[in-house]
Amino acid sequence: MLLLLYYYLRLKMINMFHVYKNYDGISALTDVTLKIDKGEFVFITGASGAGKSTLLRLMFYIERPTQGQIIMGGKNISRFREKDIPFFRRKIGFVFQDFKLLNNKTVFDNIALALRITGMDNNDINKKILKVLSYLGLQHKANFKPLTLSGGEQQRVAIARALAKEPTILLADEPTGNLDPERAVDIINLFNDINARGTTVVVATHDKSIIDRFNKRSILLDKGRVVN
Repeated sequence: MLLLLYYYLRLKMINMFHVYKNYDGISALTDVTLKIDKGEFVFITGASGAGKSTLLRLMFYIERPTQGQIIMGGKNISRFREKDIPFFRRKIGFVFQDFKLLNNKTVFDNIALALRITGMDNNDINKKILKVLSYLGLQHKANFKPLTLSGGEQQRVAIARALAKEPTILLADEPTGNLDPERAVDIINLFNDINARGTTVVVATHDKSIIDRFNKRSILLDKGRVVN
């Protein structure tokens, strides 16, 4: 029975069981239970303040749950010690809503910093960065600084930084929020392509037009609760 449970959890890339998250007594998430399959593409949706960002931050272990269990790729991250976190994050990419690019660093260096943290040597870093920049059509922007780029280009740099680690899970928090409709569709098409290569993709968005356009499962949050 335990062996069957183990294999079931391995197939479910992301599992959350009765998860609560409170900030100074205010509830952000309440009794959240959800499962996301390995290789699935899922939208997390809901109004502003519904708890979408908090949910993704828990998955990336930026935040810890107040109560409940979170299992990512078969590992119960609710029981992690501080020393476990960097190794855990090596195979998870996170695209932040505000990009979090260092404006005094070039595109190349922004991506390189994320890889150096993993202990990768410079030769491998160079190969991976050139590969991911080429894939995203940004190879000619490698030596540019973020503020010289358009909003769509900055978003792709943020995605490149997440993809350079070759993650098994990619989390994206409102990745189209600052883009015009055409660029927003381009970004989701890019995630679709990444997903087709085997990466589990979870995108938080309140953009109903994006959700309607792409035939993916969506999880609706309302005031911190899963309602579908």
